[in-house]
Amino acid sequence: MSNDKSRDALSDAPIPQRNNSAEVVKTGSALDVVLWVVALALLIAASLVNQYLPGYWVPASNIWVRVGVIVACIVVAFGLLYATQQGKGFVRLLGDSRMELRRVTWPTKQETVTTSWQVLLVVIIAALALWGFDHLINWCMKFIIG
Repeated sequence: MSNDKSRDALSDAPIPQRNNSAEVVKTGSALDVVLWVVALALLIAASLVNQYLPGYWVPASNIWVRVGVIVACIVVAFGLLYATQQGKGFVRLLGDSRMELRRVTWPTKQETVTTSWQVLLVVIIAALALWGFDHLINWCMKFIIG
């Protein structure tokens, strides 16, 4: 009888849970919006650097300067995106996905080869069946129409 009471006490106790990525994303701020806008502007600027920067800045006529500016814009933009709550949630999601991938039981080489041959066989049979139905319907339509 005392076991039942201890089970009830344990089942009523709150279970501490780690915030998942979706919960982290819901807690954004006004600063996050500003960071997203600046990051988006930097990504747009990175896509336009090659075409427009040499006309405004003489050193940008060198291809390596333009590549450096493009890479710098992209790195800073991703750094700003990481600083947002959504970016932190995304990084947590990637970490959780990596942990899940470690738990996967991958097939052996023999299982992969066997399954691949089975899939190839089914695809060939389906293709031949569809080809046959297409020719049958084509023959029927020629017979009906004339």
